[in-house]
Amino acid sequence: MALNGKHCVPCEAGAPPLTETRENRFNTLVHWELDRSGVHMIRKSFSFRDFKESMAFVNRVAAIAESEQHHPDFHVSYKKVIIELHTHAILGLSENDFILAAKIDEAAREREQW
Repeated sequence: MALNGKHCVPCEAGAPPLTETRENRFNTLVHWELDRSGVHMIRKSFSFRDFKESMAFVNRVAAIAESEQHHPDFHVSYKKVIIELHTHAILGLSENDFILAAKIDEAAREREQW
């Protein structure tokens, strides 16, 4: 099953984060930037025509994140949105991060039709 067809499941605090091998395997499905400089996370930058379009995308992603109960960190500037994902409860990456990344990528593709 494709990642965007799955749903996030709650992670228990103390559960182990993904190994680097599994991070790499999941990332081949979404192609986000892997950052292992501290808490392992994935990140992607999205560009827009203006601030209004940036915020419409943030709001769309926020609705998806809320429905999945898995919440990203947003960094918004005028025409650019950077989204970072990691699982706060385990201080690292879980499958949930890659599921949400796939759903965000799908929303980004759909936005081109707005």
